[in-house]
Amino acid sequence: MVRINLLPSGKKKAVIVPPSIIYGVLVFVILIIVTVTITFFLNKRIARAETEIAMQEQNLNNLKSKLTEVRNYEKDNEEFRNKTNIIEQLKKNQIVPLRLLDEVSEMLPKGVWLTELTDQGSIVSIQGYAHTNYDLVTYVQNLKGSKYLENVSLIESRQTDVEKFTIYKFKLTFKVKV
Repeated sequence: MVRINLLPSGKKKAVIVPPSIIYGVLVFVILIIVTVTITFFLNKRIARAETEIAMQEQNLNNLKSKLTEVRNYEKDNEEFRNKTNIIEQLKKNQIVPLRLLDEVSEMLPKGVWLTELTDQGSIVSIQGYAHTNYDLVTYVQNLKGSKYLENVSLIESRQTDVEKFTIYKFKLTFKVKV
């Protein structure tokens, strides 16, 4: 007797996948792995770069604040120097009027009196009267001999009569050495 088995057999046929699909899937998986690895690597580098940028910006802000402090210090220092120079100039000029009055009055001979003394910056002009021309010349020579006065010049000398007396009205100018 012949037997025919109509039941399906327990063995299944194996599906044969062509090698090009296997290689394609393998290449695709490798590409995904490489892409993920490169992405992680690049993200790590970006994070490091952002951290470095943040640190550099913080460093830049610190340097800007220090630069501002240095500029303020330089400004304050310059202001201090200017004030010191002004104080020194005032001290120097404080002696000038005293020295001027001392020299002018100390060298004044008998018979000469002053009516006006004007200080216009560095040029001083004096007006006054003298009994004789000799007294006036003596006064001018005394002023020329002073170590604190320079460029002494007699501008005007005029003989005038005041109540029966003949006197000499004069004007002279000089510079004070500072």
